[in-house]
Amino acid sequence: MSSLPVDADGLRAYTQELRDNFVRLQNESRALHDRARAVRVTGRSPDGLVTVTVGARGDLVRLDLDPRVFRRPDSGALATVITETVHQAAAQAQEEVIAIFEPLIPPAQMRAQLQGDLDAGLWPRSESPDSP
Repeated sequence: MSSLPVDADGLRAYTQELRDNFVRLQNESRALHDRARAVRVTGRSPDGLVTVTVGARGDLVRLDLDPRVFRRPDSGALATVITETVHQAAAQAQEEVIAIFEPLIPPAQMRAQLQGDLDAGLWPRSESPDSP
C-alpha cells in the first residue's frame, strides 16, 4: 500500500489562504450589501409625463406625474404607463444589484435568487437534484 507524501507546511499555507479569502469575502459582502440596499433607479415614461423611482427590490419609492397627464383623462392608460415605467425601473435596479454582487456571486445565480428561483440559484439546470 503506497501513501503519498504529505506536505504539512503546504497544507497549512493553503488553509491559511482559504481562511484569509473567507474573511475577505465576509468583509466585502457587508459593503456590497450596503451598496445594494442603497440602489435607487429613476425611470421615465416615453412621453416624459410619468417619472418613478424604485429601490433595490423594485419597490416604488417615488411617483411624479407631470400635470399634463390630466389633459387626457384616461385613467386606464395612465395606470398602464405607470405600471410599465415601474417595471422597467425595477428591472434596471435588479441589474444594478446583480452587477454589485458579481465579484462574489455569478450573475445567473444572483438573478435566479432575486427572481425567487432558489433551485436555479443553487444548482445549474444540469446539476439540479431533480434532474435524472
